[in-house]
Amino acid sequence: MKLSSLFLTGVLSLVALTGWSADNWPQFRGPAGDGHAEAKGLPTKWSDTENIKWQTAIHGRGWGCPVIWGNQVWVPTATEDGKQLFAVCLDKNTGKIVFDQKLFEVAAPQFAHKFNSYASPTPVIEDGRVYITFGSPGTACIDTKTFKVLWQRTDIECNHFRGAGSSPIIYKDLLIMNYDGSDHQFVLALNKKTGKTVWETKRSIDYQDLDAEGKPQAEGDWRKAFSTPHVAMINGKPVLLSIGAKAFYAYEPMTGKELWRVEERGQHSASTRPVVGKDMIFFPTGFAKGQLFAMKADVKKAVLTAEDMVWTTKRSAPNKPSLLLVGELLFSIDDSGIATCYNAKTGEVFWNERIGGNFSASPVYVDGLILFSSEQGKCTLVEASKTYKVVAENQLGDGFMASPAVSGNAYFMRSRTMMYCIEAKGLAAK
Repeated sequence: MKLSSLFLTGVLSLVALTGWSADNWPQFRGPAGDGHAEAKGLPTKWSDTENIKWQTAIHGRGWGCPVIWGNQVWVPTATEDGKQLFAVCLDKNTGKIVFDQKLFEVAAPQFAHKFNSYASPTPVIEDGRVYITFGSPGTACIDTKTFKVLWQRTDIECNHFRGAGSSPIIYKDLLIMNYDGSDHQFVLALNKKTGKTVWETKRSIDYQDLDAEGKPQAEGDWRKAFSTPHVAMINGKPVLLSIGAKAFYAYEPMTGKELWRVEERGQHSASTRPVVGKDMIFFPTGFAKGQLFAMKADVKKAVLTAEDMVWTTKRSAPNKPSLLLVGELLFSIDDSGIATCYNAKTGEVFWNERIGGNFSASPVYVDGLILFSSEQGKCTLVEASKTYKVVAENQLGDGFMASPAVSGNAYFMRSRTMMYCIEAKGLAAK
């Protein structure tokens, strides 16, 4: 069996284990964690007055993306100063807030950069439970039927330095999270039923900038990362892929054992989720001298470098938005609004176009189209093809830091202050 077939089988088995369906958007970047939605018949035109089924103001400040299960939409939020951290649940059909509860009170919040928020990690949800983390300040599990808090953790130490950003994922009975701070860098797996630690693995590269005397002088950004982990089936085995500061790691998901790593010490603060397909793994390396790496998924040695990549590029490599793989094509949008379409196998550029605006949100692929949503509220729909073709440009709200979710015939989009359900009239999900 070819590796690509094994990967597809793995994705399908993960979907079966978690009960995902086309109407559920359970985690950052959707059912398979890759930005793909199975929906059809979504609108291509919208505005403040067109194809908006509902809009609901969300108090506080948070960049965490919406997650959806059944008739519930969940988002995290926080006060501007980070002292109060909340979970909010909306009715998917009406936008009515059905649950809004403070989960954590933080007496002395860590610093968060003005570009970040105190509620930036996206929750992960499954039948009956939602898991919400704010990084080191607290992680909680909530019963989605009774809204009872089932367990909490506030004892995980990590100086996020610029604020937390990595989102949790579920694999079998594990809740897996990256913690890459200025003081500690590790990957953590909790028992999702109890919240107790199952394993914790320290990063094998602990970078410290040294002064002329060989003493550590600058931690902070050079030890930071905001990336969300990802589990893929490679050669019939599950592999946990995780981008840290200075390296990209692969672990055994059930034990945390490191399998291999790609070292790239010129970058830091990686913020994207890896993308896997076509026998390959794709990931941007992070800030400073950011690059886009494409590598074979079937790794044969313990430590790799840029020389082991199939192809790399520094051109328009994104720092914050994740990549999107559609068939043989790899799409990206960099932070300054330049979109690129690559041949996934070779790195050949089919097109490179300035969409305009600034971008933090990751793109989504729906029914042949890619949605790019900017920090200025511009929503651009582009055909997922070798030829650059803009299908529609729409303006909405006060800008998008969070990535879109898709459920039924609708986009669910969180702006800086609002939640929107965007649905064409007459196409409401039954």
